[in-house]
Amino acid sequence: MIDSLTNALDAASAFIWGPWFLIPLLLFTGGYLTVRLGGIQLLKLIPALRLALFERKDKDAAGGDVSQFQALTTALAATVGTGNIVGVATAIAIGGPGALFWMWVTGVVGMASKYSEAFLGVRFRTRDSVGEISGGPQYYLKRGIPNGFGTFLSLFFAIAAVLASFGIGNMTQGNSISANVESSFGVPVWITGLVLAALTLLVLVGGIKSIGKVTAGLVPIMIILYVLGALYILIANVDAVPAAFGMIFGDAFSGTSAVGGFAGSAIILAVQMGVARGIFSNESGMGSAAIAAAAAKTTHPVRQGLVSMTQTFIDTIIVVTCTGLVIVTTGVWDQGSDSAATMTGEAFTHGLPGVWGHLIVTVGLVLFAYSTILGWAYYGERCMERLFGRRAVMPYRVFFSVIVFIGATVPLALVWTFADVMNGLMALPNLLGLIILSGLIVRETKHYLRHDPNLRATKSEVDTFMRDREGGIDTYEHTIR
Repeated sequence: MIDSLTNALDAASAFIWGPWFLIPLLLFTGGYLTVRLGGIQLLKLIPALRLALFERKDKDAAGGDVSQFQALTTALAATVGTGNIVGVATAIAIGGPGALFWMWVTGVVGMASKYSEAFLGVRFRTRDSVGEISGGPQYYLKRGIPNGFGTFLSLFFAIAAVLASFGIGNMTQGNSISANVESSFGVPVWITGLVLAALTLLVLVGGIKSIGKVTAGLVPIMIILYVLGALYILIANVDAVPAAFGMIFGDAFSGTSAVGGFAGSAIILAVQMGVARGIFSNESGMGSAAIAAAAAKTTHPVRQGLVSMTQTFIDTIIVVTCTGLVIVTTGVWDQGSDSAATMTGEAFTHGLPGVWGHLIVTVGLVLFAYSTILGWAYYGERCMERLFGRRAVMPYRVFFSVIVFIGATVPLALVWTFADVMNGLMALPNLLGLIILSGLIVRETKHYLRHDPNLRATKSEVDTFMRDREGGIDTYEHTIR
């Protein structure tokens, strides 16, 4: 029975993440939104970064449960994880250095998708029966597409997201933490599992406000530590950096260094691995980050959309790039896919003196994976609330914490494949919804940016130019009965 289930999941994953289904849909949606929004991810990146990183306390912000920065770090917590360490190594080991180029492409067009889903998350957010914000595809698909198809898409997303939260957002992360802690420090996996489960439950009981506080403190530290280690290696190997870029751009279109047969198949493999692992890393188009964005205190959906867009930039253009360049410049990239799990650690070990490289990767992986658990726990509980009401939230938090212990202590080969399938099933209804609702996104975005191009308007100014127009905070927030 297990073998049959494994074969079925492998076949489903191969189809969903193959070159002819979800990957072209992801690239098409991101490219389509990029064109319709006029390249917003490039033109508004600087003011969006300023708003995201330096304007943490907006006294005029309305609604929401957490600050814009905490919403950003919660989403970053869920995305900056094993995909940035193991996922990048896997993409390069199988698809060659050119896969990194396609991860960049996925990141750039994915920023438009991330902006759009965050915009919709805030635009159609609601309040649950105790007054906490709920938003994301499980709501904007239903409210934005007011017919049976919209309801179907929203329920499909919610079910897939709940299931995915136990896979990619829970068991796989706990297993990565316990395995690395045991390997590096000799701590038994059951002890790590107990500590992880207890810490997770302790944070989750406080809800999004507690999660936001933890991620706001944890995420910047872990990213800075990891990036500084990578930059040290790149500076030490500066002579190899130009050649590394040459390999990345050259192999993206020739496929000569990718594992595989003839050049055409190698190019397809590079694209497939780059896009698939890129989405695994930054989650653009999956709709998950919109759930965190919906909880933000903000004066307009466009502002939070732009803040959330920077998440993909930080994840893919900064962290993924650092990992990929370290792997290529240190020369460990061609050891084969069997070495992908340890490839990044080996690259850092070669590049940094003493045991620093090994420690940075181990600590980074632990922090990345734990923060991913917290972010996905919030995604899962908001979808449980959509499916079963507020009464399901606390049981979900407890059960989720218990599953963390199980994930940390048992083999998980099957769970990884299950997680890939659920991630793909999450993305499908969300991508369809983004295309259907693109007219609303573009219209409201252009209206807002025409009045506030530098994102400096106060709430009173926003209220003035949004008067008598749908899309303002006060016109769409309501309480679920």
